[in-house]
Amino acid sequence: MTLLRYENLSISFGSGRREKFAVKNLDLEVGIGERVALVGESGSGKTLTALAPLRLEPEGAKVSGKILWNKKDGQGTVDLLSLPIQDIREIRGREIAMVFQEPMTALNPLFTVGNQIIEAVQIYQPLISKSDCTDAAIDLLRKTGIPEPERRFHSYPHQLSGGQRQRAMIAMALACKPRLLIADEPTTALDVSLRLQILDLLKELQEESKDQGGMGILLITHDLNLVKHFAQRVAVLNQGILMESGPTKQVFTHPSDPYTKALVNSEPVRELAPVMPLAPVLLKTEELSVAYPSSESVSWFKKAPSHKVLKKVSFELKQGQTIGVIGESGSGKTTLGMAVLGLLGDSSAEVSGDVDVLGSDWQKLKPVERRAMRSSLQVIFQDPFGSLSPRMNVMQIVSEGLDIHFPKLSATERETRVVDMLKEVGLDRSALTRYPHEFSGGQRQRIAIARALILRPQILVLDEPTSALDVSIQKQVLALLSELQKKYNLAYLIISHDLAVIRAMSHEVMVLKDGKVVEFGDTETLIRHPRQTYTKELFAAAELT
Repeated sequence: MTLLRYENLSISFGSGRREKFAVKNLDLEVGIGERVALVGESGSGKTLTALAPLRLEPEGAKVSGKILWNKKDGQGTVDLLSLPIQDIREIRGREIAMVFQEPMTALNPLFTVGNQIIEAVQIYQPLISKSDCTDAAIDLLRKTGIPEPERRFHSYPHQLSGGQRQRAMIAMALACKPRLLIADEPTTALDVSLRLQILDLLKELQEESKDQGGMGILLITHDLNLVKHFAQRVAVLNQGILMESGPTKQVFTHPSDPYTKALVNSEPVRELAPVMPLAPVLLKTEELSVAYPSSESVSWFKKAPSHKVLKKVSFELKQGQTIGVIGESGSGKTTLGMAVLGLLGDSSAEVSGDVDVLGSDWQKLKPVERRAMRSSLQVIFQDPFGSLSPRMNVMQIVSEGLDIHFPKLSATERETRVVDMLKEVGLDRSALTRYPHEFSGGQRQRIAIARALILRPQILVLDEPTSALDVSIQKQVLALLSELQKKYNLAYLIISHDLAVIRAMSHEVMVLKDGKVVEFGDTETLIRHPRQTYTKELFAAAELT
């Protein structure tokens, strides 16, 4: 039986000749107790389709067609687009809940995550006592895989990792047991094992809801592997048009549309050049440890011991080599990258051990000396939009490092270098005067790569460089990084929770758990013959074995 049905839905912006359709003539339905995935690249109209039933579309959007909602107790259907906003507010949360893509902007920074979950329950179920709400909130945090849920209940959003924030938001959405859950990229910030935990949780809650008819789930994602494991049906959007839909297995094994075929075949390709036998070591750590002072006290005069995030990590990175760093959220991956980059010195972090960069002890260098060496050690961040200044054009962004490290270059020489670097990453001169918001996610990441490479570094730290990108764009960016590595003999330290990316890009893999290296070795050997149970579980979750 149908729970939600889109009939000839169109969403457009502008008017007259300037009218542009983000979604055009969409027909799609979600059955009671059914799991449907809506996939497509950025700009395909997925998120707008998800927002429309709750009337959360952006200001200026024109919505036409029908969105039919099956009311409770067999009372027929109602067109959500024809209801007044007051009636829609009664449906939001109680009957249709949503998990948004970016948890940091969806959670209130002034309230603890526990209070936010309690607030959701109290609004929609006012007769439940606060103590029962507290117990239910802690139980949901536990079910979504958050460690120490009793303690995390009192944490503010900024005190949680990205993955933990996402899990807290899922707990909040599920608190009222909605009839339909719309999940917009709900596992983007999670590592592979936690993704499976969340999917299993959603299936479990769906089973529990069978007494009420069964909760329907509309999943918005570009993670095709996740769709294979979770969805019963899949619909493929391209530029707002439904290209193909049907049972998941059928669409993945026998796609009929060329666009779907391209998506299905967009797995990263391993094209690594071998590391030269006598390649010099460019980056080396010995027993690198990082700890943060605890804000809690064990008595009036004694504070709790520091929380150790990284514990005696040692490795060597050679010229032309890529080492992949994997592990669950909170394993210390990003902290390792920050420590290597020397970006923990001004924080409260307690750093010990040695970091050797190009033969120099990174920890003992004076600030002036370290600044001079930064051109040799660059970083590409996870979010290309957040890492690029919206107030600077591409010329200013890419040339900023030249102004600092090569101040004697003339304006003409500086522009020539920028244009040449943009060509290297697949962009042309016309990009110089444009701003980040005028580019797609893949293009913005190319700009970030150009900004890092224009200083001719020898080492690049890549922190989740493709997690914010669609699968086809991800494949393009990884191919570009591989090509640039071969051309300039670069050394990469790549941090990711996407094991397909690690397999495609890395010569060796380092597996972190609770800040410790539990396994380290050749990528293919480690994937085929993992020794540790933790590593086996990671690979099994990603279906790489």
